[in-house]
Amino acid sequence: MRVLGVIPARFGSSRFPGKPLIDLKGKTMIQRVYEGAKKSKLISELIVATDDVRILQEVERFGGKAELTSENHPSGTDRCAEVLSRNSDFDLVINIQGDEPLVDARQLDSLIEVFSDSSVQIATLATENISQEDFHNPNRIKVVLDNSNNAIYFSRSAIPNFQNFSGNSFEFYPFLRHIGLYAYRSEVLTQITKLEPTVLEKIESLEQLRWLYHEYKIRVVKTVIETPNIDVPADVDKVLACL
Repeated sequence: MRVLGVIPARFGSSRFPGKPLIDLKGKTMIQRVYEGAKKSKLISELIVATDDVRILQEVERFGGKAELTSENHPSGTDRCAEVLSRNSDFDLVINIQGDEPLVDARQLDSLIEVFSDSSVQIATLATENISQEDFHNPNRIKVVLDNSNNAIYFSRSAIPNFQNFSGNSFEFYPFLRHIGLYAYRSEVLTQITKLEPTVLEKIESLEQLRWLYHEYKIRVVKTVIETPNIDVPADVDKVLACL
């Protein structure tokens, strides 16, 4: 099984412009993400997908591979699909977050491994490490599963709701917080980027709800591995402390 790893990296982040090129103890963030992902035992080829020549040049400087993609993509998923369209000899594509400089290759490999089940179309990660604060934080995405560990629904709201439950619900139910790392079969990635946005997706601002609405299955892999990402400048110190 040939696996294409794609690292979407935009220069113009609204909350932290230019963050792929910030210095983290002698290496740019994009270099640290790339080197971490290269440790995967299952990724056959790794490409940074960027909309900015400065990021392209930085990746080439440290010996990585990068491609320029459209500036108009609404999501990293669409950027991955563009790279796949020029590199079609792959069975799977894994979308690696470009703002996680401490990415753990074990997470990537655990996600890829579930595709040994031929029924898996899309896979993602979730963790049971969720606090009461996370549960009610709309920036922490929650997910509920069916009996086969496929996602039933993702939400920014607290799901399942336990208002009518008596007792400690956190001891009773394994609440899950979504970790936004995805892998897709190549033909499925091509298909889902052609789907029209849905009302549910617009309400929650979660693109994976479009895939569920159109009856694609998302297998959820539980993990205990987590790494801090850099979303805003205040997050940099957390990562520096771990390096």
